[in-house]
Amino acid sequence: MSGFSLDREDDFARGARTVLVLPQIDRESGFDVAARLEEGRGLALAIGLNVVESRAYRVRVPRAATLLGGGQVEEIAATVERFEAELLIVDAQLSAIQQRNLEDRIGIKVIDRTGLILEIFGERAATAEGRLQVELAHLDYQAGRLVRSWTHLERQRGGFGFLGGPGETQIEADRRLIRDRMAKLRRELEDVRRTRSLHRDRRQRAPWPVIALVGYTNAGKSTLFNRMTGSDVMAEDLLFATLDPTMREIALPGLDKAILSDTVGFVSDLPTELIAAFRATLEEVTAADLIVHVRDIAHEESEAQRCNVLAILRDLGVNAEEDGADDGEESVADPIPVIEVWNKIDLLAPERRGDLAEAADMDPDVAMISAVTGDGIEAMREMLARRLTADDREQRIHLPAGEGRMLAWLHENGRVLEQRQQGELLQIDVRMSERNWGRFRRFDQAPGPD
Repeated sequence: MSGFSLDREDDFARGARTVLVLPQIDRESGFDVAARLEEGRGLALAIGLNVVESRAYRVRVPRAATLLGGGQVEEIAATVERFEAELLIVDAQLSAIQQRNLEDRIGIKVIDRTGLILEIFGERAATAEGRLQVELAHLDYQAGRLVRSWTHLERQRGGFGFLGGPGETQIEADRRLIRDRMAKLRRELEDVRRTRSLHRDRRQRAPWPVIALVGYTNAGKSTLFNRMTGSDVMAEDLLFATLDPTMREIALPGLDKAILSDTVGFVSDLPTELIAAFRATLEEVTAADLIVHVRDIAHEESEAQRCNVLAILRDLGVNAEEDGADDGEESVADPIPVIEVWNKIDLLAPERRGDLAEAADMDPDVAMISAVTGDGIEAMREMLARRLTADDREQRIHLPAGEGRMLAWLHENGRVLEQRQQGELLQIDVRMSERNWGRFRRFDQAPGPD
C-alpha cells in the first residue's frame, strides 16, 4: 500500500501453495458449489497463488470461534499438512477472532474472501486514484484486526509527564495512525469526487451521451471496450483484470459522438469496504445515459451473476430502468435505460446458441455478440444508437443567421432534417432527444421552439 505501512506479518508470496475452503452456510443461496469453488480458484489465480486443493464444507450452525465445526477444522489441518500448504483461503467473511483461531489451530496464514479481493485490488490499481481507493478499503478492513495482524501491538510506549505512566499502548497508537491516514485519504478522494463531478458537468454541457459498461468480472467488458474503441485496455482471462475506469469516444449510427466508459467488474459478496471506497469511480455509472450490462452468457452461472450485478447497482443508488424500484419507494433519480449484451457466444454449442438467439430476438434490449471475434458488434452498435435516440422528437427552431456555433451544436447533437433561411433567421427542423433539447434550452442565445 502506498503512503502507509505497518510491519505486517501476514503477507504471502506469489505462487504460495494454497488450500481453498468454501463454507456452505445453509441459509445462503445463489451460486452452486462447483461454480463458487471455480470462482474462488479464479480469485486466487488472479493474485498468483497456487491452489493445490479446494473443497466445500456444509455449515449448519456457524461457530462463533471458527465459523467451521471442530471436526472440519481438524480435517482442513490434515489437508494442509498433506499438501504442505502455506496459505488457507476461506471463501467467506471471517471475523478477526475466527481468523486468528483458525490460524492457531491450523498453523498457517488464513485470509478470507474480503482479504483476498482486497489483495487483488491492491496489486491491480494502476492510477493514483485507484491506489488511494484500495488503500482506504484495506485500512478500513484492517482497522478491526490489529490484534491479529501485528505481533508488536502488545508493547507499550513510555508515557509523558512527571509520573511517566504506562503511556499509549502500541495497538492504540496504530489505531490512531490508521484513523488519521483514513481521514486524509477520504479528503483526497473527496477532491477526486469533486473533480469527477466537474468533468461530468462539462460533458453534459458539451454534450455527448455516456454509455457505461458494467458486468460481472471477466464477462468481457474490457475486450468489448477495446473492440469498439480501438484501445488497448488490459483484457485477460483473469478476474479483476482491470480496475481503473477508462473513457473513450466512439461513433454510433446517426450519432456524431458518444462516450464509452469501462468500469471495474463486479463479483458476488463484493466487500462493502470496496463499494464504499470505489464509490467515486462507480458514480460514473450513475451519471450515464445508458448502461450496457455485459454478461458472460456461456458461463453456467450467468443468471446468478446477473442478479449480483443488479444488486450492486442498487447499492450504488442506480435506478436502472430494467430493474425498476421494487421497494415501493418513489425514486428520486430518473431511471437509466439498461440493455443486456450476451457476450462469448463463440463458446456456445450450436443448439444452445440457437435457443438463445430465439430469446434475444424477442427482446429489443438484448444483443448477442462475441467481443473476441466481432460477431454481432455492428448490430449492437445499431441497438445502442436506437436506444439513445428512442425518445427523440422533432423540433422547429429559429436562429439568427450568424449563429454558427449553435447551428454546429445542433448538427452534432441532433439530426437536422431541413434548414431554410427566412430573412435574418434560419428555420431549422431538427430531431433530437429530450435531454439534448433541455441542454439546448439552457443556452442563453437559444430561443424557444415555435
